Amino acid sequence: MTKSNTLDVKQRARSEGKNRRNAHETRERLLQAATQEFCERGYDGARMERIVRAADCNVRMVYHYFDDKEGLYLAVLERVYEELRAKEQALNLGNLEPVAGMRALVEFTFDHMAEHPEFTSLVRNENLLGGRMLRKSSKVAQQTTPLVGMIRDTLKRGEAAGLFRSAVDPTQLYISILSLSIIHINQRDTLSIIFEQDLADPDWLAERRAHAVEVILSYLCVESRVIK
Repeated sequence: MTKSNTLDVKQRARSEGKNRRNAHETRERLLQAATQEFCERGYDGARMERIVRAADCNVRMVYHYFDDKEGLYLAVLERVYEELRAKEQALNLGNLEPVAGMRALVEFTFDHMAEHPEFTSLVRNENLLGGRMLRKSSKVAQQTTPLVGMIRDTLKRGEAAGLFRSAVDPTQLYISILSLSIIHINQRDTLSIIFEQDLADPDWLAERRAHAVEVILSYLCVESRVIK
């Protein structure tokens, strides 16, 4: 290969690398802008014009990467679930003693919901749609299977060690954990008024977090002393 040909190959490689980076950055900007738009206005109220303007690109890019508005919305939904499931897996509950593992899962779930309002907003909006968009995704259900398995394994280990009660359903348990971690967020405004307390107050949230852990472990543990 001549020196000229070698230079041409290197230039093409640099150009292709730059194009890939630009494509990734454009797609990421669209996802971020769409996340904010769907959170604030829901699926029906969201407008492509606002999304592409916030992403500093044109509507052709949406159709190029996501096909249409529905495809973009599904990509946003799938991403927030994927991030949650990946972080749950990173807890490595299988390497933790059962009680410590369940405590870690409750604390993580509580913290994640508090720190990611986009998740709670998107899920709330999707429930208003009756789950009709999420039903079209095959990824989210598949990504949830390992979570159920991880919880089931921890429960079995806890039961075998004489720490946990028997026959606990992992899905029922996770829904209880999620409920304790999210209801005070979804109903913060009304509950704050009704009970005349600021449910966004850090001290109140710390107490709520400890309460969530105690509720789950009190239900699971055969002896209350293992909760401490």
